[in-house]
Amino acid sequence: MTGGFFRVLAFSAALSVVAQTPQRAAGVHPDFSGAWSSATAIPLERPEKLKDQPFYTPEQAAQLQKKIRGADDDPLSRLETGSLMLPSRRTSIITDPPDGLLPSLTPSAAAAKEVRLERLHNPAEAKDMGLQDRCLVFPTSVPPMIPYRYNSNYQIVQTGDAVMVQAEMIHEARIIRLDRRSHLPSNVRQWLGDSVGHWEGATLIVETTNFNDAGGFYGDAGGMYGWDRNMHVVERFSLLDANTILYRFEVEDPTAYTKPWKGELTMTRVLNPPFEYACHEGNRDLPNILKLSASQPE
Repeated sequence: MTGGFFRVLAFSAALSVVAQTPQRAAGVHPDFSGAWSSATAIPLERPEKLKDQPFYTPEQAAQLQKKIRGADDDPLSRLETGSLMLPSRRTSIITDPPDGLLPSLTPSAAAAKEVRLERLHNPAEAKDMGLQDRCLVFPTSVPPMIPYRYNSNYQIVQTGDAVMVQAEMIHEARIIRLDRRSHLPSNVRQWLGDSVGHWEGATLIVETTNFNDAGGFYGDAGGMYGWDRNMHVVERFSLLDANTILYRFEVEDPTAYTKPWKGELTMTRVLNPPFEYACHEGNRDLPNILKLSASQPE
């Protein structure tokens, strides 16, 4: 098992080397245009029973792919299979801290999360519901783009001065500006933040700031809790080959997390662009959920 671990570790390191190797002639950048999926069986955080194992062995990965889904903490029980654990066979998307877990929230962020969860479980008005329930934003759209249980699909359109990343859920389009170096004024706040990108060899590096302080958390839909106007995200997009993007990211938010954290995953090219996502068509879900909540006995 130890030998398998070091082989996978070396393979993961090789991915980073390949990703930083220019793949086209000097002065010509890789083209990320097309449809992509980040569907994976790798969870954001490492399962408890794998706490000392950052990678699956080839044998474990093969066994998991054969496993029938059940009510346990195996990744395949919760996430869509997609590209499974390949190519890295990581046991968590988070790569730092080394334990594969999100850093602790600050006391103020932890208190806000507790209040938020209580409101979600006992909503009295629309603003108590999750951002996804209100069709505002989904964690797959927000940097860092963390996969969901399904529909983790994107359409990327690339030009000389911008890269557009459209997420299937809930249909947001994030514009990464390549034609400016500075961010928007600090008083301009957006759901997806303000993304500015530049090239370092064959890698597109994107810095995002200017997030808003709206009354909700990206964690409502299974993403991360801990997000406010001080969040700063750095993303790195690299082509491993014509059909695979290595997506790496770093998150820093001193008012939400006690320390920065990092992660990585792969995105696979798919044949068809995302379908239109009609968020609770007819706008009936939210009123019905609130009616149901109001009718519950105290």
